[in-house]
Amino acid sequence: MAMAYLKRFHDRADCTLAPSPELVEKLKEEGFKEVYLLGRGVDTTLFDPAKRSEALRASWGARPGAPVAIVVGRVAAEKNLDLAVRSFEAMKEAVPDLQCVIVGDGPVREKFAAKYPWIHFAGVRTGEDLAKQYASADILLFPSETETFGNVVLEGMASGLATVSYDYAAAARFVEHGVNGYKAQKGDAEGFIAQAKAALAIRAGHGMRMAARELAETQGWDGVVAEFESRLKAISGNGATRPIKFIRSPRLGKNGRASYRTVFISDIHLGTPDSKATEVVRFLKQIQCEKLVLNGDIVDGWALKSGSKWLPRHSRVIRKILKMSEKDKTEVVYLRGNHDDILERFLPLAFGKIRFTKEYIHTAANKSRYLVVHGDGFDSVSTNHKWLASLGAVGYDSLLVFNRYYNKWREWQGKEYFSLSKKIKAKVKSAVSFVDKYEELLQELALHKNCDGIICGHIHTPEDKQVGNVHYLNSGDWVESLTAIVEHHDGRMELVYYESFMAERVAATIKQASTPERQAASPNVDRNKPSRRGAESEPAVVQKAATPFGAAAQHLIPTGN
Repeated sequence: MAMAYLKRFHDRADCTLAPSPELVEKLKEEGFKEVYLLGRGVDTTLFDPAKRSEALRASWGARPGAPVAIVVGRVAAEKNLDLAVRSFEAMKEAVPDLQCVIVGDGPVREKFAAKYPWIHFAGVRTGEDLAKQYASADILLFPSETETFGNVVLEGMASGLATVSYDYAAAARFVEHGVNGYKAQKGDAEGFIAQAKAALAIRAGHGMRMAARELAETQGWDGVVAEFESRLKAISGNGATRPIKFIRSPRLGKNGRASYRTVFISDIHLGTPDSKATEVVRFLKQIQCEKLVLNGDIVDGWALKSGSKWLPRHSRVIRKILKMSEKDKTEVVYLRGNHDDILERFLPLAFGKIRFTKEYIHTAANKSRYLVVHGDGFDSVSTNHKWLASLGAVGYDSLLVFNRYYNKWREWQGKEYFSLSKKIKAKVKSAVSFVDKYEELLQELALHKNCDGIICGHIHTPEDKQVGNVHYLNSGDWVESLTAIVEHHDGRMELVYYESFMAERVAATIKQASTPERQAASPNVDRNKPSRRGAESEPAVVQKAATPFGAAAQHLIPTGN
């Protein structure tokens, strides 16, 4: 399951860069796409044999000319330190005045220090101090079997040490056994110990140590950076704009928001775990409208009465609606549904620019009249058999719980979201018949009210269709469909889906940021110096698109889930 998740994650990118040939091949065998090699470099100015310190060696208790064996890295179980200690012990049997040093820190340091008091634990060292630790030793042991690369091997070679490692990752690529270091077959502990004992003969000035330094000098960062740059150029298409995929919500200024005359939303079901409240807030942040119509089942009173928890993300929806009413002067019309039918005993009701009602006649900009109702009154089960409706709600909620875990499994498999309830509604003949009858009754009601169309919700089935003289619109829901009805300023109605809407907003942001006028208006910035804002905020991502960074980044929302 973990590998399936990783493949899905990496397949979102144009390429995956791996640091060793072995890892490249392993990923390709697992089915990863577009995997390329990008090695690691070493700073040969920092790591240099000339930084050898006799004073440091003396602090370890090493007499002049006596060998020092060193291990550098995290002091943790996955670094195979038990083998390092066994190697130290075997080497000390051969050369009793050998000094053994471990540089680094980690969860097992105290345990090892107490058990092996004859080993010098130097703790975490960085920069010049770390370089001096390397150069003052003679033999580097690198027993780890869990590295993707192993920079320590290159750093040891650059410091002129005799390295002992397993034949994989960095060692497989750069160490030539017996020429510039020693290697054992991966997993061969006894072979590793034998090579460690052989390294005792490699003293300062030996040709193997000189060859190690010479090899490291060819692995500076310039070559690695050049390879990385060429790979970036290849995937960027030389600056051409490419289709956007895997969208993150854009952050736009007030003037950049999508502008509509009216927005209709229903069936958010706040108070239930499956309510997509976060997506509702993101959607509302990207729009500005004169009127917002909340067409029932916004708050799920049934679920709350049954013990469901009200979560902070549910409160954010309410706060956003209130903010739109107060700050943006948006008129809000709230129609009661069946799950929030407790409101009916208080209707009609108004608070400032927010009013509550049972049904509403909306006149569009083109003078078309739409009857807006939640629609539960035309569901005979909800109207005449509430006990059966409640039982159905329990069944539906159970289906959503199953669907939630089923889709987590699908995500691990690299598959897209699948709505089980939608599939059932589409396949079960009686469900299809019910939806058809429901739509027919509401169309008849629209004609009876002398309206050109009807806008409803309730059945969680988004729709936009013309039936005879009646324009039938269902705003769907924010549990599975994530849909809304919007009225453009010319009176045209449109059913919008959250995912495609957010994709369009990102595209619009990029287009706006890429215009010469926008770039000319952007302040001059030192590109080599990160801004304070950039340093403090989370990174933002728009994948599969080439945009001017300075202009586009300021409109993007942090990529937290």
